Amino acid sequence: MIAKVFSATLQGLEALTVTLEVDVQSAAQPHFSIVGLPDSAIRESQDRVSTALNSNNYNVGVKSIIVNLSPADIKKEGSGFDLPMAIGILTSIGLISNENISKYMFVGELGLDGIIQPVKGALPIAIKARELGYDALFVPEENAREAAVVNKLKVYGVKHLQEVLGFLSGTTFLEPTEVNTREEFYAQQSSFDFDFDEVKGQENVKRAFEVAAAGGHNIILVGSPGCGKSMMAKRLPSILPPLSLAESLETTQIHSIAGKVKRETSLISQRPFRAPHHTVSDVALVGGGVNFMPGEICLSHNGILFLDELPEYSKNVLETLRQPLEDRIITISRARYNITMPCSFMLVAAMNPCPCGYHHHPTHVCTCTPAQIQRYMNKISGPLMDRIDLQVEVEALPVEDMTKAPKGESSATIRERVIRARQIQEQRYAGIKGVHCNAQMTTALLQKYAVLDEASTERLRSAMKMLNLSARAYDRILKVARTIADLEGSENIKSNHIGEAIGYRNLDRESWIE
Repeated sequence: MIAKVFSATLQGLEALTVTLEVDVQSAAQPHFSIVGLPDSAIRESQDRVSTALNSNNYNVGVKSIIVNLSPADIKKEGSGFDLPMAIGILTSIGLISNENISKYMFVGELGLDGIIQPVKGALPIAIKARELGYDALFVPEENAREAAVVNKLKVYGVKHLQEVLGFLSGTTFLEPTEVNTREEFYAQQSSFDFDFDEVKGQENVKRAFEVAAAGGHNIILVGSPGCGKSMMAKRLPSILPPLSLAESLETTQIHSIAGKVKRETSLISQRPFRAPHHTVSDVALVGGGVNFMPGEICLSHNGILFLDELPEYSKNVLETLRQPLEDRIITISRARYNITMPCSFMLVAAMNPCPCGYHHHPTHVCTCTPAQIQRYMNKISGPLMDRIDLQVEVEALPVEDMTKAPKGESSATIRERVIRARQIQEQRYAGIKGVHCNAQMTTALLQKYAVLDEASTERLRSAMKMLNLSARAYDRILKVARTIADLEGSENIKSNHIGEAIGYRNLDRESWIE
């Protein structure tokens, strides 16, 4: 008898239903064949499944077993077909009713003793199961909370093969996993490990972070070693606007595909903060590989990608960021797949001002020549720097100032101002597809929403000429000035907003290297 069991495989953010057609026949010699473009992990499942069945006293005997993964023209990946394969074999030999399995979807890896191990992509698989109208989804216990985020679908988290077989035969009762998604989601949105009230001094940098968070702007920090660049960057998530449920679901899907959703987590409730080491490869950053995996820029979606020691990254890696920063999506094309993934993130970068690290330092003497500093800065291309709105120089704080500095403003207080500014932007760009904050404004939107009065225009024109600012700085200054005005609750951009925005273009000044 041919048994049909339903499971799923991943294709980018989506899950694709896979039907396992299992046929078991008597044979002189045992034979186990899997067809339908399985990868190595699936081909090896014949040994895991056979041993798991034998160790649980399900002796199949001398049989010829053929498993077809349909549709047969799509590559299947992962170990999640172990559980449905075992169920299909037992159904084919008559130990499980064929009627009982047609309304369920199964996914899970089997240990040799029948223990069910976690798999990747439980959330998108659950979304597909609900979409297709299955009564329930069986997943490993470790993936149960992740999959149970999907409502109107029963999700059973199972630890052992015997639990599933007992449920299908009617001898075991299983309780579906239930998660109060909204309650847990909102309860965890305001809990952070780091807070800006722990930062002494550096008020200008805190202000720059507030502006960056309010407008979704990319920012680069330039300063000597130990001045607090990384320390402050780690606190940026605490002042960003909270994730919406839709953003959280999309972010959780990406992390689910990568297998990075923790067991106790249902929905990711805080914006991601990814900080890959400067030795990261271009594939690890953008995603891909023989079997597709999301890269760091996708895992940073709706959050922050922090690149410390920016000039130390390979030039090829940095150049791969240009298109994702502009389009906020990335299409990865390989011989075996073509996948488009979202990657709308804030880029936060940090770097030393020169090879020795002490250019512009108040007490340490810089040993670098202007030519060496220029070569060091040239490691970051103009087109990439063009996509960074705020360029902030971080000065080292003397010890006596650190000890005397009062406790800083809390992240919660700063966050309130950021949220108010974002709400203004959401209303302004309502109905404009792909634009949610000032950093995403096009040239046409700049001309509409960043109109300057005569005093502001003259101040910007004078600054461009006096400070030798590059032409690419013009639009960036307007976008940042629009955000500063929103933080102040001002409908119009004023001269003081332009003045502050000009102050965030340190690296554009020709005199900076001197």
